[in-house]
Amino acid sequence: MTDALKRLSEEGVAIWLDDLSRKRITSGNLAEMIDQQHVVGVTTNPTIFQKAISSGDGYEQQLADLAARKVTVEEAIRMITTADVRDAADILRPVHDATGGKDGRVSIEVDPRLAHNTRATVAEARQLAWLVDRPNTFIKIPATEAGLPAIAETIGNGISVNVTLIFSLDRYRKVMDAFMTGLEKARERGLDLSLIHSVASFFVSRVDTEIDKRIDALGTDEAKALRGKAAVANARLAYQEYEQAFASDRWAALEKAGANKQRPLWASTGVKDKAYSDTMYVTDLVAPNTVNTMPEATLLATEDHGVITGDTVAGTYAQARADLDAVEALGISYDEVVQLLEDEGVDKFEASWNDLLKSTEAELQRLAPSED
Repeated sequence: MTDALKRLSEEGVAIWLDDLSRKRITSGNLAEMIDQQHVVGVTTNPTIFQKAISSGDGYEQQLADLAARKVTVEEAIRMITTADVRDAADILRPVHDATGGKDGRVSIEVDPRLAHNTRATVAEARQLAWLVDRPNTFIKIPATEAGLPAIAETIGNGISVNVTLIFSLDRYRKVMDAFMTGLEKARERGLDLSLIHSVASFFVSRVDTEIDKRIDALGTDEAKALRGKAAVANARLAYQEYEQAFASDRWAALEKAGANKQRPLWASTGVKDKAYSDTMYVTDLVAPNTVNTMPEATLLATEDHGVITGDTVAGTYAQARADLDAVEALGISYDEVVQLLEDEGVDKFEASWNDLLKSTEAELQRLAPSED
């Protein structure tokens, strides 16, 4: 079997695992994936934590201790999730050190209920960075309108950021602008720019899910010919935006001051439609200086039968633009779709967070010591 994951890494794609649980940490599974499957980072989100903690595996003792201390449910969740992130960061620390801080990263998200509150997001980012207290942490901030100034201010405070929930090319341009604004603030404050890192998480599969649904509703052969093309086209054009932004004079001045490029990260790379190859959002988005954060099933599929043929993004921009224009010509509004996906993304993470609050509160009540 060819080592597709090794080849992917050699093409400049950092392989990150889109999952974390205490069992994965304590069983040695995460360390094994780093050692054998070229995993160099981990991403988490409220949905991942909700699944992990509600499974109960490995959390009982900490929950019992938190119940005995009568902490609030919000504090309990922060203690549990930051403990997992801290432990995962320690496991990945050798990768972080070997790559000069570029990889070996673990991401933790601000409370999704703050997605439209700039000031609270900045405060939460500072708090999370302090709580985890590891240099190889990324604080995840959603790329909402309110998130953009929060990203700039958090970067300006010297905190490394994973910008999440990016769906549109216009918003991605604003994210890169916010990143550079943050670095300019950090430079003015006398911070070492070389210690600040960032990735921009551009979501992939959900774009096809929504646009394919609209294509299927149209039902014409012309429409059906465009199924499964929009997401990859959108991501490839995002990479073109990345190349342009980081070829600017503004970036050159920051790079001269020691700054690191913000890498594009392909998120939501699990294929939802069985009609498509289960490695499509990996093999079709191979480009230098990118990250692909994969659910375990996608990572294992890539390892088993992924075909890595080199860079699959260079030279594709004209076709990608033509594909998106063709979708628009069907009467499917790109702007409407990407805004819907952003709104849904925030809502889904908030719903997962609320489920996590409920299930954790129930556990704290169950484990609370009797008063007598």
